[in-house]
Amino acid sequence: MDEMQQRERFLTAEEAAKTLGVGRATLYAYVSRGLIRTDEAADDPRRRLYSAPDIEALKQRKTTLRRPGEIAAGTLAWGLPVLSSSITLIADGRFFYRGRNAVEWAETATLEETARLLWDCGAHDPFAEAGSAPPGWDDALLEQLAGLPLTERCQALLPLVAAGQAITWQRDSRHLWGGAVALMRALAGAAIAAQPDAQPIHRHLAAAWGLDAAGADIVRRALVLVADHELNASAFAVRVVASTGASLGACLNAGLGALSGPLHGGTMSIVEILFDEVDRVGDAAAVIESRLRRGERVPGFGHHPLYPDGDPRAAALLPLLPQDAARDVLAQMMTETTGKRPNVDFALVSLRRAFRLPPGSALALFAIGRTAGWIAHALEQRQDDKLIRPRARYTGPPASAE
Repeated sequence: MDEMQQRERFLTAEEAAKTLGVGRATLYAYVSRGLIRTDEAADDPRRRLYSAPDIEALKQRKTTLRRPGEIAAGTLAWGLPVLSSSITLIADGRFFYRGRNAVEWAETATLEETARLLWDCGAHDPFAEAGSAPPGWDDALLEQLAGLPLTERCQALLPLVAAGQAITWQRDSRHLWGGAVALMRALAGAAIAAQPDAQPIHRHLAAAWGLDAAGADIVRRALVLVADHELNASAFAVRVVASTGASLGACLNAGLGALSGPLHGGTMSIVEILFDEVDRVGDAAAVIESRLRRGERVPGFGHHPLYPDGDPRAAALLPLLPQDAARDVLAQMMTETTGKRPNVDFALVSLRRAFRLPPGSALALFAIGRTAGWIAHALEQRQDDKLIRPRARYTGPPASAE
């Protein structure tokens, strides 16, 4: 497409936003949902242009009269943005932590530095404060809970962290950072059934898992890449609880509860089953064909609504892992057969298998890293000082006349 054709069929971001009467963030949300196609500008491949026909069609949809209840119902299911947030932006197949490209940030940053960024700590470093490491748990209790599933174990141990029990309502965020640090370190220990530790979390995990420096660095990157992902199910659950003024510990328990479901963090256990099946059969192509014939989905792959060209988190992690022929063939066959690329669940399970980490370590990495984002959402929602309270559209039997 030459420059003249682009001017006729595509608009700049400023023109598109003005035509729709929305801000840039909402425009990017429309793109991520597949409502507006984009293309590279002929004079600058880094600049995106926006389809004029798509914008006109969307404008017509916006002017169509709809009942408020229908709008709200659509919004909660991959619909329009429902909350304002300055934490993470997902646009044009990339994601940004407070304006910083997250993949580039993960090349050198630790999870602690990422938490400071997401919590908007500025130059202050709450991780360097004395007393920010939580006291350990009773060894007998830790041993007793070690057999519980990861999320339930964390939910049982976090309430014992005193710093996480303080109600957030009417408190300045700066007075909550110390407790947030204690909760992050406590959850890292709970997730691997170990005592909390004050050293950088990726080093704590590397020591527990017997990893060398190279393995520890990949763990560091993984933790940073999963630290936040905008308003997903667990982040929304955290914000609902935070809107009541509850403690940070209660907010994290809400996030953990949402994470435990098979449509969220539980997906990783299904990816593990896929890898086991490929190992048992010894033929990735046969496994994929068999699943497709049965009408089953292949977990760990898919067109994420926010990433039409593939999950950048997986793309950043997978090339760093040791060679694994079975993994590479599986990814290649899925791409060639279905056009679907690996997502972050596939990447985390691949990391676990590559370094022979204990079962459940993929979910542990996700939960530990995401704690930074959950806390960021809790702190931000607390500043809004409004209770999240949507209305239900009643579909039950008619009300009795009596």
